[in-house]
Amino acid sequence: QVQLVESGGGYVQTGGSLRLSCAASGETKIRYSMAWFRRTPGKERALVASIDLSGDKTYYEDSVRGRFALSRDNSSSTVYLQMTTLKPEDTADYFCAATEAFGIIDIRDILYWGQGTQVTVSS
Repeated sequence: QVQLVESGGGYVQTGGSLRLSCAASGETKIRYSMAWFRRTPGKERALVASIDLSGDKTYYEDSVRGRFALSRDNSSSTVYLQMTTLKPEDTADYFCAATEAFGIIDIRDILYWGQGTQVTVSS
């Protein structure tokens, strides 16, 4: 089992920045690619970004590419999502996820989920 705990969500104005963190614990905690999904009311979780096990490869959904940066520190089993130039449409619950897949990850590929952290961007 792997436990994922997100932090760093909050309230920010348009154009602002936030950094989300996801701390992994449990056995084999650094065996997986990692991803961030987000969910808005009435919609299913949608992939935001993913990073491979080594941290060398990343994937970003079109709407966040160039504004968000995903990184990981395997020594501390932590993944970071740096979000800049935030827009109201980025408002969502953000979920950290562990998977054996990489790239355009399907929600069915997720092995473990965090509990989510809320991001609100005011206009």
